[in-house]
Amino acid sequence: MFYVIDLEDRVRPDHPLRALKRRVDAELARMSHLINQAYSDKGRPSVPPEVLLKAMLLQALYAIRSEAQLVERIDTDLLFRWFLDMDPAAAVFDATAFTHNRPRLEAFGIIQRFFGGVVRKAMDEGLTSDDHFSADGSLIQSYASLKSLKPIDPETGQATDKDDDDGPAGRNTPVDFKGQKRSNATHRSSTDPEARLYRKGDGQPALLCHSAHAITENRHGLIMAVEVDQADGHAERRASEVMLDDLERRGVHPSTLGTDKGYDDGVYIQSLEDRGIEPHVAIKAGRISLDTDGGVTRWLCRAMSRYKGPRTSQRRRKMIEEVFGWIKDYAGFKRTRLVGRWKIRQQVMMAAAAYNLVRMTRLLGA
Repeated sequence: MFYVIDLEDRVRPDHPLRALKRRVDAELARMSHLINQAYSDKGRPSVPPEVLLKAMLLQALYAIRSEAQLVERIDTDLLFRWFLDMDPAAAVFDATAFTHNRPRLEAFGIIQRFFGGVVRKAMDEGLTSDDHFSADGSLIQSYASLKSLKPIDPETGQATDKDDDDGPAGRNTPVDFKGQKRSNATHRSSTDPEARLYRKGDGQPALLCHSAHAITENRHGLIMAVEVDQADGHAERRASEVMLDDLERRGVHPSTLGTDKGYDDGVYIQSLEDRGIEPHVAIKAGRISLDTDGGVTRWLCRAMSRYKGPRTSQRRRKMIEEVFGWIKDYAGFKRTRLVGRWKIRQQVMMAAAAYNLVRMTRLLGA
């Protein structure tokens, strides 16, 4: 039997992916000169980077847990094939294509350029604030298990192969760490060495985590910059500096920056003022010693918090919580399936681009 299938007829005219696809295709067309440089004239034909980028967007939009499930969905779903501009009869690529091409995407900065293009488009369409921004961070659970924690070799600083138990060797060796003290100073994960033990608060379990960070504008809550750093309690302030530098390179100069109490540090607040940014930082309760470094800056920041500007900034800052809620719960990135911080940064950046595209489509209605 011979069948003729027109994918355009299979997708209804008012499908939400239609408006999103137009924006994505326009941005990829603008990046064509960079994408062409990523192709090699040697070896077998590879999967086009455009297809991989759009597939990663689908993974975030439809909360698909793994790349293997994503490829299976592409193979059977005509909507996915239409979005990727694939022939209905064409064989789908293997899931390992993401693994092989991820370093190429990183080397040419394609994902970073795509995310930056989405942000620039939102700015050109007047959807972003030029003055008021918010910053926050959240934990992303590592793919490594607590069983992967091994004692650190004092000479190399890396995890050893020695197990803390004398149980039989096997595929899933039982480990009993009751009564043992495990910390980042003495142990390291042999599966994900960059992950660190971290807990959200008192009474919460310590898990192997990475920290994801974002800066959003306060008009519609669009993501302006993202970063992934080490979960060590200081990453929020450190990543904020990196993201602010990224915004300045794009020509964005915030007037105010609202943050929670995790950014309550006198040196950090002073660095914001040195950049010409008015700090709207929530200050922790308690007495402030003016003799410490940044004590006067923290006291002034607390004194200004009762005025309208900082109060409005703190109220609008709650929109950034919606960003992390969408990325972790809806897009399915509460726990990553990748090992390597640069890979997780790509994953978070594509999820942020998907969030912005959905928001822009809803705000503009097209």
